[in-house]
Amino acid sequence: MELEEDRAVLDALFSQSPVGVAVFDTQLRLVRANPALERMHGVPNAQALGRRLSEVLTGLDTAEIESRLAKVLETGLPVVGAEHHGRTPADPGRDHVWVTSSYALTGPDGQTVGVTDIIVDITDRHRARERLVLLDEAAARIGTTLDVPRTAQELADALVPRVADLATIDLLDGVAAGEEPAPPAAGAVTLRLTARTASQPKFTEGLRQIGGIQDFPADSPHAQALADGRPRLLPVVDPDADWIRNSPDPRSRALLTHGVHSLMLVPLRARETILGVAHLYRTANWPDAFEPGDLDFVHELVARAAICVDNSRRYTGERAAAVTLQQSMLPRSVPDQSAVEVAHHYRPARAQARVSGCWFDVIPLSGARVALAVGDISGTGIEGVACMGQICSAVRTLAQLDLAPDEILARLDDMVPRLLEREHMTGSAPILEKLVGATCLYAVYDPASRHCVMASAGHPPPAVADPAGHIHFPDLPSNQPLGHGDPVFEPREMHFAEGSTLVLYTRSLLDARPADHALKERLRAIITQSRRSLNEICEAVADAVTPHLEPHNDLALLLARTRTLDTAQATTWNVAPDPAAVAGTRTLALRQIQQWHLEDLAFSTELIISELVTNAIRYGTPPIRLRLIRDRKLIVEVSDASSTSPHVRRAATTDEGGRGLFLVAQCSHRWGTRYHAAGKTIWAEQSVAGGRA
Repeated sequence: MELEEDRAVLDALFSQSPVGVAVFDTQLRLVRANPALERMHGVPNAQALGRRLSEVLTGLDTAEIESRLAKVLETGLPVVGAEHHGRTPADPGRDHVWVTSSYALTGPDGQTVGVTDIIVDITDRHRARERLVLLDEAAARIGTTLDVPRTAQELADALVPRVADLATIDLLDGVAAGEEPAPPAAGAVTLRLTARTASQPKFTEGLRQIGGIQDFPADSPHAQALADGRPRLLPVVDPDADWIRNSPDPRSRALLTHGVHSLMLVPLRARETILGVAHLYRTANWPDAFEPGDLDFVHELVARAAICVDNSRRYTGERAAAVTLQQSMLPRSVPDQSAVEVAHHYRPARAQARVSGCWFDVIPLSGARVALAVGDISGTGIEGVACMGQICSAVRTLAQLDLAPDEILARLDDMVPRLLEREHMTGSAPILEKLVGATCLYAVYDPASRHCVMASAGHPPPAVADPAGHIHFPDLPSNQPLGHGDPVFEPREMHFAEGSTLVLYTRSLLDARPADHALKERLRAIITQSRRSLNEICEAVADAVTPHLEPHNDLALLLARTRTLDTAQATTWNVAPDPAAVAGTRTLALRQIQQWHLEDLAFSTELIISELVTNAIRYGTPPIRLRLIRDRKLIVEVSDASSTSPHVRRAATTDEGGRGLFLVAQCSHRWGTRYHAAGKTIWAEQSVAGGRA
């Protein structure tokens, strides 16, 4: 009775076990199999009993299985955890994975009488493990840069061939350029193909090129997925579906010619913003249709990638804004001036490096002089450009005061802590902290004397090439960068021969790799090529240096070739400190104006000279000099040894005087005062028809 109960329990265990169990004799013929194995393989037990696996199963490597079973029979040693892949009649459209363990069966006498195989279907577990591995791999592969197309391509590469035969990433227009996409509304939608990967080149024939746009009708799953932000699974693509049959774009049907039979559409959604959609296709090359499990996995993968795409979009937008802001602050054209011939060039950092705050400027000054400035900000991005804007605006403003270079830098240095203090008091974000450590080189060149004064706040000195082709770097005190509290910025004075070339540059030029003798000699040869135009030399220097720059460095170059005012363009008279000398001085000046054929300016010039010379005699200190300069403008300068500052005021109708400088301001295009070691100079400019003679 107990034996029968034991047999019943064993029979129940064998028939009801969810694990497949097969028993083979010594000839590897199946002698018994439980219902679970029948469900796995799809072959009725009645049909399989008494036969070898190779006779009843297709889609499996039965030779490998029988070889393993034979080894167990021969050695008596079990084989545990062998893994097999294949398809069976029970599920011919899907790859399965099984883990099998084989054990030898022995009789009472210890002789081997057969072998049993215990089979567990781990397909779902295996796929889950593969998907986790793929997610880990994708996390390492996607988002390696802050470039939107590159990130989209990395997503497409992660999907093919592991999940689909063809994957395309379509983004809403403007996303790749860093713009904020408008929320998709119900209706037709236009998408731009940004990335694509195919397991075979033929799958892309007849389709859009990268960058091409396509309109999807409102009833298409593409438009619907974008409108509601939910993925779409089409296990079977119906070639007669309205969205395919009625599509105005023949490329929609081109996919069908490649055997596309299954489709998934997964929106790229990040931070509640729809960026685009990922299309995944399976062709006849991959008979399995997409399943809900595939959709769940791809949805998670695309969601992670969408964050990377959105980060790239935000960075691209910020960089575009920073570039636009920076370009608006850099001089697009050189102001009219005759002191130097100028060429400039800005080369942004390679790839997607953040925009830096390097800058340069050319500022015409009084007396036909010109100021040349260049500088670097340690910050990057919007913050760096904002700091650059503060420095550029301050330099341009201070330049109009005709201050000496060392005074300009001293006032900039004093400005930095004041701006930081105001920023800290308001509690705003610490944007201007990058002003501390900014560098600046400021030089003033006078074409009348060929005299140049320059001072530096932590910036490298310019390269100077004389007309003979010799290059040297002036021994310019570097001083401390701005914001470090250095009260003295020691200047350097020098004279340049006419035709000398000054090369002002940002610090990135010194950081060029490799900073070897060959590169220096190449730059020397380029700069001294007198037959080439200054613009060509500037471009050639940039081209030579750029390959050696660090990827995060940009480059600004400012080249200036000195000119000299002809002696016939400037005339100077000494004026006696006697009111009676005004009339004679006026006569000499009018005679010079006639020689320059500027008779139309005779009356206004006579009035300006009378007022300025009279003021110098009355309120100034000898010696007094009058200088006329015929350049792009007619310039009147009256100098004396005092440092008293004149002021314009509006005289009352009953006042007998006080209208002199007011009349000067009315008759001139510009006027002002500059101070120097010998006193001060009051100047006035008048526009000349036709420009420089």
